[in-house]
Amino acid sequence: MTPKIMIILGSGSDIAIAEKSMDILEKLEIPYSLKIASAHRTPDLVREIVIQGTNAGIEVFIGIAGLAAHLPGSIAAYTPKPVIGVPVDVKINGQDALESIIQMPYPSPIATVGIDRGDNAAILAAQYIGIHDDEVRQKVINLRKEYALKVINSNEEIVEKIENRKFLQNNFLKVKNLDIKEPEFDDDKINCKNEDAEVVIIVGRQTDLINAKKVAAILDRLKITHDTKVVCPIRSAKKFTAYVKSMKNAKIFIGISSNSSQVTGGLVGLTDRPVIGVPCTNEEGDEYPLTTVSMPPGVPVATVGINNGKNAAVLAAEILSINNHYITELLGKLKNKKINL
Repeated sequence: MTPKIMIILGSGSDIAIAEKSMDILEKLEIPYSLKIASAHRTPDLVREIVIQGTNAGIEVFIGIAGLAAHLPGSIAAYTPKPVIGVPVDVKINGQDALESIIQMPYPSPIATVGIDRGDNAAILAAQYIGIHDDEVRQKVINLRKEYALKVINSNEEIVEKIENRKFLQNNFLKVKNLDIKEPEFDDDKINCKNEDAEVVIIVGRQTDLINAKKVAAILDRLKITHDTKVVCPIRSAKKFTAYVKSMKNAKIFIGISSNSSQVTGGLVGLTDRPVIGVPCTNEEGDEYPLTTVSMPPGVPVATVGINNGKNAAVLAAEILSINNHYITELLGKLKNKKINL
């Protein structure tokens, strides 16, 4: 059986992070392969593993590395398939590895997840495959329900057992008894230009629209349908939720925002589809990529570099190209600079 996902470690010392990925893939029953190869010490081995793996049918690569973590980028150099990067905390809390992986040049995106988050890398890889495989998608949906249930059950397992707190009223609004309702929306007030779009671009603020335009320009050239909306999940929560729910045919969501990056955080709670995050520089010149990439277990965001909307578009195309040879061909021309994008 040909594996769908290949995990490559830059060092055997990263095996504990790889085991987080393997645990998820075993649970989801997705075939995978595990290899160890260093971008710096065995570059030829990396090249051959990636090229031969791609030719054999690998659909997604996961690169796990710490320190000067160039492994995911080295993988991307030899495959048109999407690459997910997992920075490992070896020194300075993994910040060196995170910046090495996330800040990739166009057109070579790495979908970066949080430091040491091998589990989120595997979930993200499964979401990619789930776009083209309904059985895998359903398994991801069920897994996410388990993560949600764990949070809900914590009310009984932790909160309800707290004693000797004079003013704590645990009988108020018992969570297990709450009736959780689906929000109601007025469909006539949901404004979208293309409800059949494959890729949905959501921008948190008008000032971040410049990056959305970069995304749209690349998607247009790659013949990928898309829709763009400026809406903030904090200022306009109901409108944000209504718009996301209305885009039923979307395969990928791209969240673009500066400051606290609430757009991507809002998106992952509303869809099981892959979410790509583009952290932006705000009007004061500040950058907050950690608020996009450092997601808790179960809800990964495929984060690209700061202000790099073009790489977000390329990543979306790579994900869609898993079962689309036409997009694969166009991406090949783009990366070989044979077409002007």
